[in-house]
Order: sequence, then structure tokens, then C-alpha cells
Amino acid sequence: MTAVTDRDRDHAGDRWDDGFIARSRHRANRKGGPRGSGARAGDALIDDALLDAALLAGGLDEQAEDGAEGRRKAAGAEDDDADGADEAIVRAVSGAGSDGGKAPSPPLSPEAQALRTRLDALRQLVGLSRTRLDGKTLAEAGRVLDEAAARRGLSPQHTVVAIAGATGSGKSTLFNSLAGVQISETGLRRPTTAAPIACSWSDGAAGLLDRLEIPGRLRRRPRETPEAEALRGMVLVDLPDLDSALGAHREHVDRVLALVDAVVWVVDPEKYADAVLHERYLRPLAGHAEVTFVVLNQVDRLPGDAADLVLDDLRRLLDDDGIALGEHGEPGATVLGLSALTGEGVGELRELLGQFTQEKGAATRRISADVDQAALRLRPLYVADGHCGPSGPEIGEAARAEFEDRLAEAVGAYAAGLAAERAWRRNAGKACGTPWLRLWRWYESRRAPRSLASLALMSAKGRGSGAVAAPPPEEEVTARQRVEQAVRTVADEAVTGLPDPWAQAVRETAVRGAERLPEALDELAVTLGAAVAVPGAKPPRPAWWPVAVLAQAAMTLVQIFGGLWLVGQIVGVLEPKLLPPVLFMVAGIVGGPLVEWACSIAARGPARRYGQDAERRLRQAAAGCGRARVLEPVAAELLRYREVREQYAAVASGGTKLSTTRQ
Repeated sequence: MTAVTDRDRDHAGDRWDDGFIARSRHRANRKGGPRGSGARAGDALIDDALLDAALLAGGLDEQAEDGAEGRRKAAGAEDDDADGADEAIVRAVSGAGSDGGKAPSPPLSPEAQALRTRLDALRQLVGLSRTRLDGKTLAEAGRVLDEAAARRGLSPQHTVVAIAGATGSGKSTLFNSLAGVQISETGLRRPTTAAPIACSWSDGAAGLLDRLEIPGRLRRRPRETPEAEALRGMVLVDLPDLDSALGAHREHVDRVLALVDAVVWVVDPEKYADAVLHERYLRPLAGHAEVTFVVLNQVDRLPGDAADLVLDDLRRLLDDDGIALGEHGEPGATVLGLSALTGEGVGELRELLGQFTQEKGAATRRISADVDQAALRLRPLYVADGHCGPSGPEIGEAARAEFEDRLAEAVGAYAAGLAAERAWRRNAGKACGTPWLRLWRWYESRRAPRSLASLALMSAKGRGSGAVAAPPPEEEVTARQRVEQAVRTVADEAVTGLPDPWAQAVRETAVRGAERLPEALDELAVTLGAAVAVPGAKPPRPAWWPVAVLAQAAMTLVQIFGGLWLVGQIVGVLEPKLLPPVLFMVAGIVGGPLVEWACSIAARGPARRYGQDAERRLRQAAAGCGRARVLEPVAAELLRYREVREQYAAVASGGTKLSTTRQ
């Protein structure tokens, strides 16, 4: 733990009062003065004892101090000046403000409004992605949101700046030099600084220091000088060594660096290229260049132009780390050399920190840089190397058509259409064929009832028109494999250009939708294909069929008439004229097949249209089932991805404005 030493504080020109000196003097004056006796003097002594106890405990709350001050005023007007000094001392030690670290929020700047928009987009992005990505992946974004909310709820009038560096870099000396008083202990013992120490140039920073978990006994106030007025609003934190051998010290550094608004990195000519500094801290925080100061301390040890050479090499290393340098008016990190021991360059740093603090934009820049860093880490989850097209990922028309074709093939839509066409033509042949041919077919069916076709026909008739024989196991397996192949193909087409997590989510959605798809297609085949699958089912007849039937009946009657006429001549009942009955018989015999042939020609078009209609109905039913179970859920998942991608674009859009990384 850091000890606040009193050595060198009692010199004539630089004497610093830590509160106890003034308290003892004030108590001695009260005891020895002419007004040190009586009830009022006793009350003052009691108040002094209470205040001293509070100071030893780590600081007083201002409301209790105001009450003590009121009691002192009641003790006499002669104590007012001393009590006002006591109150200033208490605030100097405790660092607490009357508002608890909170202040009314001023109007938002354009940068702050843009940051609010980005934070809202990041919050929606995390909410939309929570069911698709694991919690560890979104933990960093959630931490950024939490820290941003915590910082925005505290005083916007203060800027918290941390001084960080390696062992022996002189950061505590620089801290004391900026404060104008010996606050942080310095010396040859390593590590010297054991815990963060804060120095606040104005009231109202208690909430910020509570957030940094800096206790009241480690909160200080600077010396009241004209130079200190320029730093009003700044809270300076001296951190332990970042390369300390003690793990607790490094934990303090990592915790505070994640919460402060800006960082002053102090390096020395010997360790400015230290790998721990660059690889563990500067390189990961390259996006925070606009709130970064890199100070080369101990330049008084470098002869001649050696300081400029070391600064140039330091800038080169920072550029290799990806940190943009604030040169030629461009936003970026500030690099300068100084000597905290001799005071060379400290005034320039104080002036830069004063301007930086008065801008009151460090917190916004820091949070924006955190959002940039979170967006950069989340980029592989929302942006892939593939091309999704201008409207985002979607299932193309070609992929939809191929998917529907595969389902139609799996459900047997084309075969069903051919079967319907053949059934139509078969019924047309039965209706328009010659009676003798129909009689022969009936006789054949009666003569061989045990044939395979007849048994299938009888079985189908016995079960009714709604039953269909179960397909062979090979056909079932083949159909299921076709459905699975169709689902895999359309899923692969849909995930083109998607990041891996969302591609996996789309594939899982497609697989879940296809679990019962083969069974649903079987039901469609049974329902819509019954009319063509069952031989007993007859398709509708066109309007010209009765005419064809009458013509065929007429041809049959002509044959019968010619035959009877010829038989009558043979038996001698009629006058023998061979040619007329023969012509009638020939006309009937030839006319019947001609009518049947003409009907078959005329039936081709209606039969084809009937088969196409049956195929189309089955295809549409299969496509509708596939859309409801696979395509629509996949499209909904793609729509969700487009929404999160838009939110990610809103999160990352501010990076070009506020980010200062070379990436």
C-alpha cells in the first residue's frame, strides 16, 4: 500500500498542509486564545475531535461537514475563517463532491449523439444475436454497454486520466510534478506505487473514483496554483507498475485502464521498446489513439540530439503498433519528451492536458473507441468474405426452382402426370373403341383373373378408391434421400456469403423444417395422386365423347345391319344382292377403327393437358409444403441476419469518424 510521506513538505517555499497540520494549529489557537474557555470552546473541541476521527477513517461526507460547520458558526463569528479552511482540507483529503460524482447532463454534442445511436444499435445487435451466438462471444459487447452506461451516468464535467508505465519510468514523479505537491511516493525501491492514487482538480468526482475503486484515503487534491486552474475538471490517477512482479499490481492496472477516459503512457529511454508495453497494452489499445498520450521521460539523461532520435524511434514503434499519431493537425496520439525531475516539458504536457480536459469529450471518445474495438471483434460474426448481393443474403429464384423440382421429383409429380395422361387416353380408348375390342378385353380379363395386373386391379377395387399400395422400401429410401439432398442444396445456396454462426443457424433451420417433409409429401401423393394411381378412377370426359360413342355405335349397327342383310340373302329370305350388304359390313368394320383412331388422335391434346394439370397440381402442392416447412423458415432466418447486419453497420459506421486506428 502506498504511504503518503511528509518528508520535504515543511520546507519554507513548498510546504503542503495535509489537514492535520492546520488542525493542530487551529486547536492550539483555540486552547491558548482568550476565547478558548467556556461552552463554545468546549463544543469546538468536540467538533474537532469528531472531524479528526473522520479524517483518520478515510474522509468525511460533505453533509456531515456542513453540519459541523454550522455548529462552529454557532460557537462564534471568530471561528468562521478557520472552519472554512477545515472544510477545504477535508475535501482535499476525501476527494468527495457534494453531488456524489453526478451532475446535470449538458446538451449532447454531435459526437455524443452519434455515440448514443451506436450504443443503441449495439444493444439491439446483442439482443437480436443472443439466441444465435453464445454468451462468451457477446460478453465483450455487453461489457462495453455496461461500462458506457456507468460512465454516462457519472459527471460529464470531469476527465479521468491515468498515468501508466513500467518500473522506473518516473510516472509517480510526473504525477507529483503535475499535482504540484508530493502525493505519490517515489524512490529507488521497486515497486514503489502499490495501489492507484487519485488527484482531483475540482469537486464532484467522487462517483468516478468510486467506480475506479479508489478508497478515500488515496484521494488527494493538488496545490492551489495558477497553473492548476487550467486543469480544473481533470482527475489524475497514478497506477502501479504495469510490469510489476506482483500480480495484484497488474490487476489494478488492467482494471483501471479499462475504465479511465484517457491514458498517459510514461516511458524512459531504456524501456520505451519493451515488448510487454507494446504487445500487451499499446497494440490492443491502438484504437484509442485519440485519448492516448505517450511521454518519453528522463530526456535530461540523453545528450545532444539523442532525445530526438529516441522520439523518432518511439513514433516508429507506435506506428508499427497501429496507433495513429496526432501530427500535422490530424487526430491521434500525442507524443512528446520531458523530464519530470527537472520540469523540462512538463508545462507543455500540462497545457495539452488542460486543453484536453476543457474539451470535455474524452469520455465520448473513449467509449466510441471501445465500441470500435468491440465492432472489430464482432466483425467475423456478421460480415463474411463472400458476396451476398446488394439486398443481402436471400434464396434466389434459380435455387427455389431447383428445390421445387427436386421435391416434385421426390413426390413423383412427373410420373403421376404421365400416369394421368395414360389413364385419360385409356378411358378414351374404352369409350370410343369398337364393341368387339371391348368384349375381347373383358373376355381376357375373365379368362386370366390371376394375372398380376388383374390381381392388382381387384385389390385396388376391394380397398376402395382412397387406398394406394405402399411403395417398395427402395422407393421410400430414394425419395427421402432426394428430399434431404434438396434441403441441403437450398441451404447451401442460402448461406452463400454468410458468416459461420449464421450459416450454421440457417442450416439448422432447414434441417428442422425437413424432419417431417418426406411424410408430408407422401400424404400429398396419396391425396392428389389417388385419381391417377388407382386404375378404377376415371378422369372427366370431354364434350365430344358422346358424339364419338354415337358414331362408334352407328358403325356397329351398320356392321350388324350388313351382316343380317347378308345372312337373309344366304338363307333365301331376301333378294340376293351381295354388294350392298358387303358394303355396309365393310363400312362398319372399317368405320369403327377409323372412329377409334380419330378419337385417339383427338384425345392426345386433352390427355396431355390432363396429365400436365395433374403434374402441376402435385408439383404445386409439394412446392407449397416445401415452402412452408423449409423455404419460409430459412427466409425468416435470413431476414433476421439482415436486421442484425444493419444494426452492426450502424455500430461500425462511427468508426470512420471517431476511430483513430490505421486499420
